[in-house]
Amino acid sequence: MSSLFARVTRGITLAQIRHVTPVRHRAATGTVAAVYSRMEDEFGMLAPPVALHAAEPTLLAAAWLLVRETLLVAGEPPRPDREVVAAAVSAANRCPYCVEIHGAALRGLIRHPDAAAVAAGRIDGIADPWRAALARWASGLDDGAPRCPAALRPGLIGVALTFHYLNRMVNVFLPETPLPPAPRVALPRIRAVTSSVLGRFARRAPAPGAVLHLLPAAPVPADLGWAGDSVLGSALARAGAAIDRAGADVLSAPVRELVRDQAYAPDPRLLALGAGPALEAALGGVPAAERAAARLALLVSVSSWRVGDEVVAAVRRDGAADRDLLAIAAWAAFTAARAQGARLAASLPVATAGERP
Repeated sequence: MSSLFARVTRGITLAQIRHVTPVRHRAATGTVAAVYSRMEDEFGMLAPPVALHAAEPTLLAAAWLLVRETLLVAGEPPRPDREVVAAAVSAANRCPYCVEIHGAALRGLIRHPDAAAVAAGRIDGIADPWRAALARWASGLDDGAPRCPAALRPGLIGVALTFHYLNRMVNVFLPETPLPPAPRVALPRIRAVTSSVLGRFARRAPAPGAVLHLLPAAPVPADLGWAGDSVLGSALARAGAAIDRAGADVLSAPVRELVRDQAYAPDPRLLALGAGPALEAALGGVPAAERAAARLALLVSVSSWRVGDEVVAAVRRDGAADRDLLAIAAWAAFTAARAQGARLAASLPVATAGERP
């Protein structure tokens, strides 16, 4: 049964969703109702980064599997380590919404100055060597990756992949901050309350694998092989297969190939300020009828923080419904997340026997 907090915050959290019509709790049926119920029980509330997918139930199930099986469930790595990775990836992706949430969760969990440093993106201010190395690795920095015990490796990479996905979706469909409008002087108190609430929720640890049935089984592809033959591997494979099917319904094969190529070997000009000419050049071979969708997909993949209202409006003018818009963004975001996950897996050395983080 949902808590009073979850029931009270439903309208507030869903009101944050932009560009698509949120599915209200009272209107939810089938898969959406099942995910909403689980989310309130296990996360503590309807999390907008997951709930924004609800116009397409299969994508909602995929997003929930990703978040639940990498961030929430019991087991290794410890939840504070997962929150360090989540916050560091979010900072690297210029996703202030997710930095705020996961910095707050970390402050609520460890109540240590390192949490404030992580939340502020000050990696050099993290005193604990293991946490500092985790943050550097998750941020994509070339130096300082931790020597990681083999048992922790899939979980850490899984959290990083999930937030490379979620950050991109959040940058498109949610505002810059989850905090309510308030005078600057009130923000420390609001953040303290938020940390307390999220820290309490973060101590929940549901059993792995309980929601795999929401999506059909799928083989683990090679680029997710670091997850192994495990519940995590199954969750990622099921979510990835669902997102791939959704993407194939709305984006042509040449457009998907263009976005995939950029995800695995991005043109540095697309990451720089004033990237408009390079973006249009990359789209030059795309038919006019597909260009708006391709532009959205490419931006979501490479620099999601640049997706403005006009980019979304152009896709709408071509007739895209909520489900189409979500499918374009989700496919591009997960394609980029897979590429980033493969890079991070390659850069995370395995510790020798007896080494401890």
